[in-house]
Amino acid sequence: MATRGDGRGATVGHFPTKHLAHPEVRPLPEPPRSMWRIIGPGVIAAGVGMASGEFILYPYIASQVGLVFVWAALVGLATQYFINMEIERYTLATGETALTGFSRFWRHWGLVFAIMTYFANLWPGWVTSSATLVTYLWGGNVTWIAIGMLLAIALILTLAPVVYVALEKAQMLKVAAVLLLLIVGSVFAISADAWADLPQVITNPRIPAAELGFALLLGALAFAGAGGGQNLCQSNWIRDKGFGMGRYVPRIVSPITGHPEAAPSTGFVFEPTEENLGRWRSWWKFANREQLSTFVLITFLSIVFMSLLAYSTVYGRPDLPDDIGFLQIEGEVLAAAVGGWFGAFFWFIGAFSLFAAALGIVDYTSRLAADVIKTSYLHDAKESTIYFVLVWGLVLIGCVILLAGFDQPIVLLVISACVGGTMMAIYSA
Repeated sequence: MATRGDGRGATVGHFPTKHLAHPEVRPLPEPPRSMWRIIGPGVIAAGVGMASGEFILYPYIASQVGLVFVWAALVGLATQYFINMEIERYTLATGETALTGFSRFWRHWGLVFAIMTYFANLWPGWVTSSATLVTYLWGGNVTWIAIGMLLAIALILTLAPVVYVALEKAQMLKVAAVLLLLIVGSVFAISADAWADLPQVITNPRIPAAELGFALLLGALAFAGAGGGQNLCQSNWIRDKGFGMGRYVPRIVSPITGHPEAAPSTGFVFEPTEENLGRWRSWWKFANREQLSTFVLITFLSIVFMSLLAYSTVYGRPDLPDDIGFLQIEGEVLAAAVGGWFGAFFWFIGAFSLFAAALGIVDYTSRLAADVIKTSYLHDAKESTIYFVLVWGLVLIGCVILLAGFDQPIVLLVISACVGGTMMAIYSA
């Protein structure tokens, strides 16, 4: 049975309560009758994660050395699946985020990871990548297009009545667009030779560090799917979707268009009755299926097909640049092989995909930090207000970095990925 403690260091069940308030005991909500009702957080994870790794890093590696490193995507995804599910397990059972759970052991653990997430995502490599693809379509200046995109992201997150709902719709639209690209590309653009070489992923795996450098490969491994702070944000997203005990926690709403939020709580526990444990088993089964059928499956398919597309079109070309410019050549080759419409379609879907990823990255970076600040430091402040201040702060810092001349997407993405990989090693332990 769950019990309440009264002194410092007391516990509710197995919960340290030295630094944070006691969880409140409530019944575990009824699980859904169908998994389709809870589809969403895994799609967001796939959509946000379907960015640097899927559109840039793995295709770039395939364009340089072939399919010999695609195996790392499966390793990265399998690892992240188990990490994500342990993060989700805590939130399903408590309604608290993973960072709140860390902060129960030491008050500042959450802040440490929030700062590391900020350091990984201050470098706006995703939005400059999107802006670069836009210039392939219509021309223009990458820096100013990227700044415009950052401001648009801040406005979207500010004006959405419920931020999670807007984010879920944007990422579902993105995933649908990418899947359409993969289907069309599979039929019209991937050569028979490329399909025949696909088994090399398993039969000829290697680590091409000598050709590409260890930092780039580490970044690709870390960003196979999510990576860094995005994995931690799984708990925030499933809470906003109403998974398990997260149904009792209010969602982040716009200070302009949203409804007033209810009084927040640090979390809840349920008594281990037969009824609650039966509900728990159902929630756990649904959460695992949702993550496997969305995040893992969609991400792996996109990495494989985007790598095949790059391998089929630009692998072995002597004039291939060692930066994001390889996507321009790839689009030109696709236009020549399939038709001008397909090259433009490839760049458009890529630009939209990377913009949607940047939207999610600004959201989860600000969401993690707002949760930590509200829970551990500013107890009387509204989490929604803290969130929107952090959104605009992150966007403005990104604008300053771009205006200072740091606009090379590959370099910025490798920096982000290496910081994210280091962060994952720490919080996984």
